Amino acid sequence: MTTLRLDDIPRRSLQNAGYAFVHATEMRSSLEAIGTVSDWDMFAASWDDLELDTYLADRGRYRRRRHAVYTVTSDGTVQRQPHQPHHQGEQYNRLFGGVDRWFAPVKDCVSDGRTMRTILRFCGALFGDLAPHSRVWRAEVHQFRIEARPEEEGQPTPEGLHRDGVDFVLVLLVQRRNIDSGTTTIHGLDREPLGAFTLTHPFDAALVDDSRVYHGVTSVTPLDRAQPAFRDVLVVTFRRDDGANEV
Repeated sequence: MTTLRLDDIPRRSLQNAGYAFVHATEMRSSLEAIGTVSDWDMFAASWDDLELDTYLADRGRYRRRRHAVYTVTSDGTVQRQPHQPHHQGEQYNRLFGGVDRWFAPVKDCVSDGRTMRTILRFCGALFGDLAPHSRVWRAEVHQFRIEARPEEEGQPTPEGLHRDGVDFVLVLLVQRRNIDSGTTTIHGLDREPLGAFTLTHPFDAALVDDSRVYHGVTSVTPLDRAQPAFRDVLVVTFRRDDGANEV
């Protein structure tokens, strides 16, 4: 597995505070230290072909997504797993916990593309460095488009402030168009606020230690009510899958 330098990303912030906001130039540089993002344009364009999330409790039609599961090992091997449902415990998701949710699969050209593989290897290197006893990770990838309309705000996190029930989370901005707000908020386990920031440029990223902090994102509204408005992100969750319990 590739070793990350301390100056590649604010690893110390993630390690010490439980979260980090990474600016786009720094994030892209960190990814390119691991691999290539030469197919980024194709990767980003694939958000135009996501399918409607039909599980929303408020019956909203503002969220589109695709989903995939991988195994990532400490030697840098990334292997996609057979398509399967996304499942969260009720203690982590008050709206959808305890339900197997089947979403459309990430398309093969994206799943097997250079950018996706680089992102997963980056996560494996970073999170593996923070949890060196872990050898195997279960990684789930979610492509999200949150749409905002004059008659319906977009809710990036309809479940509110939450934890995902994993070890680590990466939220990578792919694109935002014609929207206001969408601010990420971070809270401690006592739910006291720790920080807030807004992903505004492609490659802006949030890194979260899910065992130590809650996170949420404020609703998005259109700036120009006559134009399409949306927020595209890739969410990657890593959960240790080898019985290792020590960080």
